[in-house]
Amino acid sequence: MVQLIGDERLDYLLAEKLKIIQSPTVFSFSLDAVLLANFATVPIAKGRIVDLCSGNGVIPLFLSLRTRATIIGVEIQERLYDMACRSVAYNKLEDNIEMVNGDIKDAPAQLGFEKYDAVTCNPPYFQTDSLEERNENEHLAIARHEIMCTLEDTIRSASQLVKQGGKVSFVHRPGRLLDIITLMRAYRIEPKRIRFVYPKEGKEANILLVEGIKDGKPDLKVLPPLYVYKGLNEYTEEMASILYGNN
Repeated sequence: MVQLIGDERLDYLLAEKLKIIQSPTVFSFSLDAVLLANFATVPIAKGRIVDLCSGNGVIPLFLSLRTRATIIGVEIQERLYDMACRSVAYNKLEDNIEMVNGDIKDAPAQLGFEKYDAVTCNPPYFQTDSLEERNENEHLAIARHEIMCTLEDTIRSASQLVKQGGKVSFVHRPGRLLDIITLMRAYRIEPKRIRFVYPKEGKEANILLVEGIKDGKPDLKVLPPLYVYKGLNEYTEEMASILYGNN
């Protein structure tokens, strides 16, 4: 059994057997998290992974389906951290996933410098100076806006955590591409793979996936575009495969 608080619900992790605790007023995962967990290069058999800005633990849960490595999720909001811990326990993944309640800026000092094979991060996207522009819900505002951490904070921490030759993967908005590339290189992460995600053909990209290697050599590959929909509400074959394992 799992204890649910307030408007929390226990959802299936898409087509997987795992379940995750979610709340419409606190946090529910989005397509971005699914895409990042699918895109990121992670060790398969052994190693150590850190997921920054973990929210309710969705990316560690997804990654646990792809790797037997140890996964540490870092989340600053105590409520989301608690939801993640309960989801990990419900799925009996305590031996694979450890959640840490803390600030990502402190993560390298707390978890260890240059000890990890891979780092993933689905950071807050929006630079918002005006309080009026932020979501009135504190939990959602912190998850979506650069209130508790900036893009530079996430890239700096990722670089400090990952080993030389290790992989760092982000999901973000295409409009921040130049900021991301500039900051990655400033912190010794060489961009190696980029993929743009489009709602459908003929539309502008609205999601960016990027992966770099700590102290890697310059050699950037731009992967084929990923289209989410081919009809009004019909997923493309590739998107359906990512979401549900369909071929």
